[in-house]
Amino acid sequence: MAVNLQKGQKVDLTKGNAGLNALIVGLGWDEVSGGGSAIDCDASAILLTEGKLKGGKDDIVYFGNLTHKSGGVMHQGDNLTGAGDGDDEQIKIMLDKVPASCDKIVMVVNIYQAVQRKQHFGMIQNAFIRIVNAQNNQELLKYNLSENYDGMTAMIFGEVYRHSGEWKFSAIGQATNDPGLTELAKRYI
Repeated sequence: MAVNLQKGQKVDLTKGNAGLNALIVGLGWDEVSGGGSAIDCDASAILLTEGKLKGGKDDIVYFGNLTHKSGGVMHQGDNLTGAGDGDDEQIKIMLDKVPASCDKIVMVVNIYQAVQRKQHFGMIQNAFIRIVNAQNNQELLKYNLSENYDGMTAMIFGEVYRHSGEWKFSAIGQATNDPGLTELAKRYI
């Protein structure tokens, strides 16, 4: 049974899950109701070393760079609308292939061209992040983002990180006014 997390909560992914080496990070949201243009949310993973983005663009996995050079983090494709049930975008993490120097993988979502389209996270409903054991499709945890995010154009959903030889997850849920992925990534330089 999956653990439902609250903002700021941390959970150990590998302890108690012997042999876990592949995760699917599913990110989802519902398209805005009442017409208007579709909101294109883009999920990305930022790989950090000592808490910093040291590898530049090469350490960001997103719709324009689907696979990290290590093969340890792979974006499964871009969803342009958020239509349909379940995950809208997925990022697969092969824990045994993530470089040893990487101590944290930050999961972020930004609205593509949010400023130009005058869109924000207050126009999105039912946003969530979930972690699934890729080997048996068992949902390990889910974090629903239920706050009011009016005016916010990007979101730091959560972090998969290494601590004392174990992989853990931290539910962040921090909304930002960053207009795009470039600005989000600068938070980690």
